[in-house]
Amino acid sequence: MQKRPNPRGNPNQDKFAHIRINEQITNVSSIRLVSDEGSDIVTLDEALRRAREANLDLVEVSGDQDVHVCKLIDFGKYKFELLKKTKEAKKKQHIVTVKEIKIRPRIDNHDFEIKKRHALEFLQKGDKVKVTLRFRGREMVHSEIGMNIINRFVEDLKEQASPEKMPVHDGKTIVVVLNPANAKVV
Repeated sequence: MQKRPNPRGNPNQDKFAHIRINEQITNVSSIRLVSDEGSDIVTLDEALRRAREANLDLVEVSGDQDVHVCKLIDFGKYKFELLKKTKEAKKKQHIVTVKEIKIRPRIDNHDFEIKKRHALEFLQKGDKVKVTLRFRGREMVHSEIGMNIINRFVEDLKEQASPEKMPVHDGKTIVVVLNPANAKVV
């Protein structure tokens, strides 16, 4: 059984498609050549000759200036270093998600504390928390009770979170979004 080629190709090749090396550098009469010895302005043919002598590649670092800047480096090693840097950057980033906690106006103290504990866990992970209080039927008559519960929730978590804006009463719901005050990314 023969393996079919991946239709998308190597995903890492796309990242380096914009980098021109050796003979791909065209339409340039002179370049600024940066090497271990320093930098000087030379012709493209001279730079390619020096690259072959040193058994290195001529890589265009910056092609958007009057004089293109090129370096004498090993392109394979350069690609490896760039991939390593992007992987490190991905490891350190944290995607902030919005976690929702739903409560009711007739919530019991114990249930309130559990919901508050869950919100605290989310905030410590660095996520935002959206607290939604929903009214049903005749509960709307006493919407101040719901607002008191939301305010109590915000007040209890004020050291770990700050509200994005004041609680909003929108129809049958009251909503507030809490941002982590000091996110400890785990």
